[in-house]
Amino acid sequence: MSRQSRLLAAGTALSALFAAAPAHADMVFNRIASFPVYTNLPADADPASETSSEIIYVTEDGMTLVYSDSPFGGIGMIDISDPANPAPGGYVKLDGEPTSLVVQSGHAFVGLNTSESYTNPSGVLLSVNLETREIEQSCDLGGQPDSVALSKDGTMVAVAIENERDEDLGDGGLPQMPAGALAIVSASDGALDCASLKMVDVTGLAEVAPEDPEPEFVDFNEAGEIAMTMQENNEIVIVDGKTGDIVSHFSAGSVDLDNVDTEEEGALTFDGKLTAVPREPDAVQWLDDDRLVIANEGDWKGGSRGFTIFSKKGEVLYDSGLSFEYEVAMAGHYPEKRSGNKGVEPEGMEIATFGTTTYIFLLSERGSVVGVYEDTGAAPVLKQILPTALAPEGAVAIPGRNLLAVANEADLIEDGGVRSHVTLYSYAEGEPAYPMLVSEMDGDRPIGWGAMSGLTADPEKPGILYGVNDSFYAMQPTIFTIDANQTPARITEATRITRGGAPAQLMDQEGITTDGEGGFWIASEGRTDRLIPHALYHVNAKGQIKAQVAFPAELASVEKRFGSEGVAKIGDMLWVAIQREWGDDPAGQVKLLAYDTKEKKWAGAVRYPLEPKGAGWVGLSEITANGDYVYIVERDNQIGDAAKLKALYRVPVSELQPAALGGDLPVVTKELVHDFIPDLKSTGGYVVDKIEGFTIDAAGNAYAVTDNDGVDDSNGETLFLRLGAMGTM
Repeated sequence: MSRQSRLLAAGTALSALFAAAPAHADMVFNRIASFPVYTNLPADADPASETSSEIIYVTEDGMTLVYSDSPFGGIGMIDISDPANPAPGGYVKLDGEPTSLVVQSGHAFVGLNTSESYTNPSGVLLSVNLETREIEQSCDLGGQPDSVALSKDGTMVAVAIENERDEDLGDGGLPQMPAGALAIVSASDGALDCASLKMVDVTGLAEVAPEDPEPEFVDFNEAGEIAMTMQENNEIVIVDGKTGDIVSHFSAGSVDLDNVDTEEEGALTFDGKLTAVPREPDAVQWLDDDRLVIANEGDWKGGSRGFTIFSKKGEVLYDSGLSFEYEVAMAGHYPEKRSGNKGVEPEGMEIATFGTTTYIFLLSERGSVVGVYEDTGAAPVLKQILPTALAPEGAVAIPGRNLLAVANEADLIEDGGVRSHVTLYSYAEGEPAYPMLVSEMDGDRPIGWGAMSGLTADPEKPGILYGVNDSFYAMQPTIFTIDANQTPARITEATRITRGGAPAQLMDQEGITTDGEGGFWIASEGRTDRLIPHALYHVNAKGQIKAQVAFPAELASVEKRFGSEGVAKIGDMLWVAIQREWGDDPAGQVKLLAYDTKEKKWAGAVRYPLEPKGAGWVGLSEITANGDYVYIVERDNQIGDAAKLKALYRVPVSELQPAALGGDLPVVTKELVHDFIPDLKSTGGYVVDKIEGFTIDAAGNAYAVTDNDGVDDSNGETLFLRLGAMGTM
């Protein structure tokens, strides 16, 4: 029975339920849960220990996920009997670094790296009883394992013996001995036959460093043939698993890329060119007994940013080119800080058949998304982009339960960032919940976007909004036109902010409001240590800066880094929300500054009382004027379970009576309008840090948007929230 179909029997009741759906109903994948794997650490472990979910598999009954955890050195289990509420399932600590695993008959076959050094690699293949948590067998592999695969009939385990190179040795190139190989071990009912170990010599095959093969990933087809990538060698090898004979081998080849972003210059340009880029695949998966798919991550010299379908004879049947990277960019997930390297880095992959449809699930390590493609037998068709946690590494499909699980490896605990998670998705009738905001193509390249830090509405056109990006894109400050009358909302135009005809520099756009004359006022958060001034900017409809208003001298002596976070216009007065306390503010109070556009002078300020601090800090993110109130987003800077405050308050306009700076300032009163945390939890992901934009459109409907930090130490997720009519909030 194939891996893709082995769980159909276990999910009979659930499958029957979905089969009863109307024939015309669309079946889609949507995220239903995110499990933080640190909650699965042993009871005596420090919860702040670095831990990760990397390669993931599932037990035959479909009820338990098992993942490898290299940083903490073990394997973890997750109870998914209720997939919307995954629970800790136990942990087995191992003496080494687990690199990959598969599961058979209640046992995990784990590749364990025990190497002393790059030049003296070693490793074993373990059989771990998942019920007793005991290691029952250990087969010496004679080298450092990477990927592990189980044959469809369960009789063989293949292990890619990588003997990885030292990237810090010289230029990190090849050859670096000892050479890698392919190991094949017989298996049955959770037991390994260590004496059956066959080592398949794959030296002398590749054109690139043939004496030093670097095996990376393995997969079996129904015929018992093994496809193995040798990433740095840019080679694919097909091996008969039963005999160990090499059936065929071929180069993964190279591609030319036009209109690709190749510079990490703080702008999304997609105007470069790369020639003869080696694909250098990571994951490989069989589509059937004659076709296989590779994820072209790149490692040493290459990475073509997409995926390729080959025949097992080496014929290129399809290559995605830049189409996948463009889709990731239009979903706001393009990692600008990887432009000079390998872009979105497709790395992991899964193939599975749900009902009668075979899907290719392509994982973008740097974009933190899954591309869901339908296999048509010819060119695959993109069906969805799914959000993951940070840095997806492995995936397993569970068709019998209509589930997909993705292991996301990054754990940023040392930096106070997001933890490693396993994300779960259901396959059911409905509409895609994500992405919530996408852009369009601008000719032959995408409108790139991210770090959405402020939001305002067109005063006359319902559903038409404007957003700005922040200084992550310092060389491309932009006003985005958003059509929220569509689902998902669409960025239809990108208006670049310019000064003297060139992209405006030394800006950090954090707030935007319309000026009533077709232009905009933009609030820029200063960083004087980086020569970025605290200022307001008046720009016309073309994005040209017509005026710059510096903060008053009274504030210069008490400035802090955390300045303007929003701007709203009431009559001739602009109101600027300052994120955190400055030097002259009492603890727990921040300023709302007033600027008179008619008199062209600062009119003073009032103070706004913050909620009490928990962990981290509390500050403002947005201000919006509507009717008799201004609406203010207040938040902490915490993520996940630590997040406690992401909320909308309102202040009566009647209380906005500015007093002169330098003296006593009146303190306004506030009223809670909306708690955003349930909205942020409703997507099945963890609670993201920055809800940065809020506005109310011409029809009285409210919208909010989160800032994805330019996909830098972030999973790139942007939540565009439709909050309904103000009277219903």
